[in-house]
Amino acid sequence: MAKKRPQTKAAKQQLTDGEIPVVGAREPCPCGSGRRYKACHGRAAAQAVAELVQRPFEGLAGECDWVALRELVPAATVELTLKGGLPEGVPSVTLATVLPMAWPALRRDDGSVLLALQNDTSSGDLSRDLADTLQRALEAEPGSPVAARRVPAEGPRLQDVLDADAPFAPVVHPGFEFWVPDAENATAEVSASLERANDAAIPTVLLSGVDAAYWCETPEKNHLRWVMPHPEERLLDALARLHAAGASSLGEGTRLVGSFRAHGLMVPVWDLPSAMGAEECEKPAVAFAERLATALASDAPLTAEERRARGGLTNRQVTLS
Repeated sequence: MAKKRPQTKAAKQQLTDGEIPVVGAREPCPCGSGRRYKACHGRAAAQAVAELVQRPFEGLAGECDWVALRELVPAATVELTLKGGLPEGVPSVTLATVLPMAWPALRRDDGSVLLALQNDTSSGDLSRDLADTLQRALEAEPGSPVAARRVPAEGPRLQDVLDADAPFAPVVHPGFEFWVPDAENATAEVSASLERANDAAIPTVLLSGVDAAYWCETPEKNHLRWVMPHPEERLLDALARLHAAGASSLGEGTRLVGSFRAHGLMVPVWDLPSAMGAEECEKPAVAFAERLATALASDAPLTAEERRARGGLTNRQVTLS
């Protein structure tokens, strides 16, 4: 049987909870208890970091587009507006889907900041991770990338940093040339990363007639992926009503095939014929939005056929996050 570790008396005065700094998980806790940080004051912090936030972008302008850019769109940018304005020496802050070499953020030579959205994060709160990266990018030396790190559990979130009243207007790009203002003078490493990213990018277009609907082209068929803000159960009921009535398609040769579940929102997906481009989706999408609004407003119990349709839609859900 392992021997019990003798209790050691604190060698220094105990600190109050508000004074405990963050240290390495295996280091002695600064409170003086003699225990490792992870077994003492770091326990609550670790639990807070690990707890999953289901809707990290809730409360931000353009929540549906945040989800789309995080999970569905290869190459896009959005100009961000900070609360209180930009710091001195920072001409702009731009959200990007991804950056070269998978950098979490980049402070360019001119002082502008690029913040990547699709990187892996260290905690269960994507909003807090991104806000921490953004704040470090604003303070970084021009011309330097920002590395990933473990985020403090009590740090600010995007909702604390961004202006909630500013518009969120994604610009979808055919490739990743926005990475480098002067592609001809880019390093060989950045050029190679740019070429690989462009080769893997799926052509994507944001529809203009409805919110957060993205057309994309694949070798076999095209798709429309539409991030919707409605509560999941109510949206499933509405889609089931339309599906049972034969009104869930976007026209001849199209079919509602299922949905993704991402960051607390649902993303219905339609298969489209290869000949159906983004422009041909505009009018059918607007018409579908009107039918969906009517279905969402209904409180009538689902019929047997509608319940069967709902079950089929539920079975064809895929959770992305």
